Amino acid sequence: MALQPAAGARDLNPREVESNRWLCEQLAQVYRLWGYAEVAPPAVERLETLAAGGGINQLELVRLAAAEPLGLRPEMTASIARAACTRLAARPRPLRLWSSGVVFRCASGDGGQHRLEERLQSGVELLGAAGPGSSAGDVELLALLLACLQQLNIAAAQRPRLLLGHHGLLSALLDQVPDRQRTATRKALTSFDPVALGQLQLPGYQGQALQQLMRLRGEPEQVLYQLEQQLGPSPVLNELAATINVISPLARRHGIALQLDPSFQPHYDLYDGLVLQLVCQGADAPVAIASGGRYDALVGRFGGESGGMGFSFEVGAIRELLGTEVTAPNRPETTLVSFQEPSQLEAALAALQEFHQRGERAELLHQPCATRSGAEAVAIQRGCTATRWLGPTP
Repeated sequence: MALQPAAGARDLNPREVESNRWLCEQLAQVYRLWGYAEVAPPAVERLETLAAGGGINQLELVRLAAAEPLGLRPEMTASIARAACTRLAARPRPLRLWSSGVVFRCASGDGGQHRLEERLQSGVELLGAAGPGSSAGDVELLALLLACLQQLNIAAAQRPRLLLGHHGLLSALLDQVPDRQRTATRKALTSFDPVALGQLQLPGYQGQALQQLMRLRGEPEQVLYQLEQQLGPSPVLNELAATINVISPLARRHGIALQLDPSFQPHYDLYDGLVLQLVCQGADAPVAIASGGRYDALVGRFGGESGGMGFSFEVGAIRELLGTEVTAPNRPETTLVSFQEPSQLEAALAALQEFHQRGERAELLHQPCATRSGAEAVAIQRGCTATRWLGPTP
């Protein structure tokens, strides 16, 4: 009998479970205030849906043994986009949805063996918002993200940094590269690999420009200015500038640094517009706690006529960043009901029921306890705040 969970999975103790539930509810409160309705996408989907039109590597999908090609969801955006374009197609747009649940990914360990990664996510999807040329949808999404951080009390101590990019910027830069070298150039840029970029033997001016681009990240206004010098006037730059002009004051108010990175792309290649990642400083290294972006093409693959965008939080990463004692509410007061003689078990159950009828937490000690002090010691050991001890009947 195996005594350990599968590689990549883990057992959560009661405090960690309480912390996860509390964090999800804190986020849900914000989502509801902004008009988002909860949905529950299936954990099992067809592999065609999970691959999101090639946006997710097939090797990362956890496959199931079934009569048809099925797998476990690695994220929830594709499933929600599918539902929005089918069962929810008649609902008015924009469609605001949120969800929380476990997602699964297949990854390779240090020794090359496959391991399962199990994560709890909470996030939103905004479908049918204004498309390219309008920054309203992007602004709402980013403002909602900032409101969530305020609700979670993530502030200066965690050094939050909101990393922004845009698929259109990367595409515009790659348009200057010969067709046969675009894929390798894109990989080198998004992986921040100057050595690989230098080995592509691009024309001198292109190689130098892309090496500079790889290091071009920081304060958005300065980065936008340098990009305009390199690319000239661009609708993408205008759209980004409009979004950043609105979001920057909100970010400063919340103590969140904004960073624009033209070569940034999230782990999953789902996005074709604005992309984002929220990074905080953990105890030993930076920790990414949220990511997302715009995915108009993905909606189109499911037959939708309007695009979508969203983000998701890694709940476990937030719990570890802030600490379980901070993110899990104090355990409610609980009374330990105990008894001295075995014959008093029935009376102890009646006392237990009295507590429950009043809506008070109480639990039963199964073994008789000879003294009140002994029962109180057991209560302290179990984390109970009070003791009801049934002594001998007169």
